[in-house]
Amino acid sequence: SLVIGSKWGYTYTADWKVEADIHEVKDHSAANLKKQWEESSCLRPYLKLYQIHSATLDTGVLDDAQVLDTLGRLKADGLLIGLSISGADQPAVLDKALGIELDGRRLFDSAQLTYNVLEQSAAPALEAAAAEGLGIIVKEALANGRLTERNNSDNFADRKAALGELAEKYHCGMDTIALAFVLRQPWAHVVLSGAVTERHLESNLKAARIPVQDDELAALEPLQMETEVYWQERAELAWN
Repeated sequence: SLVIGSKWGYTYTADWKVEADIHEVKDHSAANLKKQWEESSCLRPYLKLYQIHSATLDTGVLDDAQVLDTLGRLKADGLLIGLSISGADQPAVLDKALGIELDGRRLFDSAQLTYNVLEQSAAPALEAAAAEGLGIIVKEALANGRLTERNNSDNFADRKAALGELAEKYHCGMDTIALAFVLRQPWAHVVLSGAVTERHLESNLKAARIPVQDDELAALEPLQMETEVYWQERAELAWN
């Protein structure tokens, strides 16, 4: 079944120019929620999931009573309410979100977090959240392209060799192996592809059916990076 979701909290400002000084502006205010919901509401009844875009502790969005009350009203109107989370403190943000209740009901129905071969720090928090009934959406399973053949960084060479060995064995791309690594987790209810071409999509979809063994995927766990280093590298990636 198909679930249509959208997010609020960011305004894209680059006008499709890669070299723009500022590509997007984050605004988690109640006023911006009202504005962007008015834009998204035209998608009803097809829109099923409405998410905070990149919730963090710093913006205070999870402490804003106006924002939470508005999301609560949307939930009462039949929407599923979620949030996406980024950064080294993903587990802390997820824990805070799980504790938010309105009228005795948990506000959030789903959470979208980064988890991949290189960044595995949120796994215990994701497993615990799934056990409490939260829907888990995994984003950036390919680490913004770092888990593909395009990554020729010197510090990725050993990891690339390990991924490439499995990819060669199963006659697929590194992206297929990286996605299969995420799909092996029972708490990963939805894994986002991020494909932008037909070839990307076909390669990504193989991850759901290749016969790679669980112990082979488990052997990739030591390839993870230190969390702070991972997110620092991500912040330095160029727009393309």
